[in-house]
Order: sequence, then C-alpha cells, then structure tokens
Amino acid sequence: MSFSSSPPSAILSGTFSLGDMEVQRLGYGTMRLVGEGAWGEPPDREAARNVLRRAVELGTTLIDTADAYGPGIAEELIAEALHPYPSNVVIATKGGLTRQGPAKSKPCGRPDYLQQQLEMSLRRLRLETIDLYQLHRIDPTVPVAETLGALKDAQQQGKIRHIGLSEVSVQQIEEAQKTVPIVSVQNRYNLTERKSEDILKYCEQHHIAFLPWYPMNAGKFAKAASADDGHTNHPIAEFAKQHGGTPSQISLAWLLQHSPVILPIPGTSSIAHLEENIAAAGLQIPEQDWDTFELVVDTQAM
Repeated sequence: MSFSSSPPSAILSGTFSLGDMEVQRLGYGTMRLVGEGAWGEPPDREAARNVLRRAVELGTTLIDTADAYGPGIAEELIAEALHPYPSNVVIATKGGLTRQGPAKSKPCGRPDYLQQQLEMSLRRLRLETIDLYQLHRIDPTVPVAETLGALKDAQQQGKIRHIGLSEVSVQQIEEAQKTVPIVSVQNRYNLTERKSEDILKYCEQHHIAFLPWYPMNAGKFAKAASADDGHTNHPIAEFAKQHGGTPSQISLAWLLQHSPVILPIPGTSSIAHLEENIAAAGLQIPEQDWDTFELVVDTQAM
C-alpha cells in the first residue's frame, strides 16, 4: 500500500517554522468557501463552517484567507467556526486587493486603505493580533516602501505578528526586505506551472515559506489528469493509479516532496474532498519514482 494506515492527518506532512510559529506544512485555503469568483455568500454557511472544523480536526494548523474573499465573508466564517482558536492554529490573511465583483479585482496599496482593512480583518476574525498578514498584491501606483511601512507600523503596534507577500518576484522580495522582514511568499505554482521556480529557490535559501496558490491547477490540468475523464494514459493519472492515489493527491504530494519550504494550501467546500487532500500527506512514494515522474511530465509539457 502507498498510504499510511493512519486516518487522514495533516500531521504527516511535517512541520515548518513560519517565523516563530510552527505549522503543519499542509494547510487549508478558504477562497472556495465563498461564492463563485470569490464573490458573495456560500450556498450553505453551516456546511462551510463544518469544513473548517474538519480541517482542524484532521491536524491542519495553517488557515489561509483574505479580506477579498467574499469580500469579508471567509474571515467571518473562520471566526464563526473556530473562535476561540486552538493555540496551535495560525490564521493568515491578506489585504491590498479590492473586489469589484466575481473574479474582478484591483490592487490597492495605499497606507490608509491597508490600515482600514487590517482593522476590519481583526474585527471579523475576532483577533487582537493577526499571525500572518500578507500583502495580496503590490500596487504599482504606490511606492512599496509606503505600503509596507503601514504594515510595519501595525506590526510595531502588535496588530500583526509576521508579514508576507503574494505574487512577487525575487527583486520585489529583496526590495520589501529593506522595509520589513518577510516570512512568506504566496505565488501561483503547481506541478505543471513552475514559472516561480526562481522565487522558490530564493525562499529555500532564506528560509521563507512558499505558499503555492492554485496548487492543483483545478481547471485544465485537473481535467487532463483525471482518469475518469478518459485520459487514462495521462502521466499524472497513470502515476496516481500506480501509487494508490488520485491525481489531486499526487499534485499535493509532489509539492510536499519538491521543497521543504513549500506549504500547500488547497481549498475546497467539500468535506470529502478535504479529506482526500489531507490524505495526500500520507502518500509514500520513493524518491526515484518522483524523479522519473517529473521527467515524463516535463517532456509532455514541452
């Protein structure tokens, strides 16, 4: 058998020191808890709360969210489901991205706007300090030192514990580090989309957490990899079949083995899918099998 005989558990993913906070490497992202395109209410708020509770029951200690999810709704759901928070649970949220409608957004890095959004996130999450506050996007119309200066002030006031970035280059990380210490980076990255490989390597060199969003490429990649779609000769589907997993589990397991600083945060609104994702932490695959698998995937992607 390729899986551990234990029940699904995020504990099997190992740990990472996120600043002075230790978290299980396999986390949970909340964007899919709200309406389509990160806009509006979920179909069933209680069902959404139950997914959050189940994630924590299964050992997840890193919950990733953003004020732009809903907007505001995902943060409310987290507090409704989990407050008062277990002492080992780290809540990471993001600010700096405005939402104009389903799948419509625009960065805003004005210090006064970020200060307002931080206060609202604190209120919705029922926290005095946010463990990890991530700049959702760098606003090209505002000097990054001004944007991050506002977060630095909030950190000095005790409202933010650690600061992270999202969708950035190595140069932007280095520029940000001139203003505040950066403990995490969240870029789009998965098995078939690795344009951020240089950012990942930088994070490895500086012990910065790398949180890949879209970790399973839920659209085109998921369809191509699905054995149920008739693509039984797809390398991901074949590899999953050989090792007793699903394409989604292989995608997450690959991220976990690819780099020790990767903290996947897959999202779902289904408890069954949540349990499937977390079971990926128990997938046991020899290193040489991964090497062969990557060669096959890279060849087909060319």
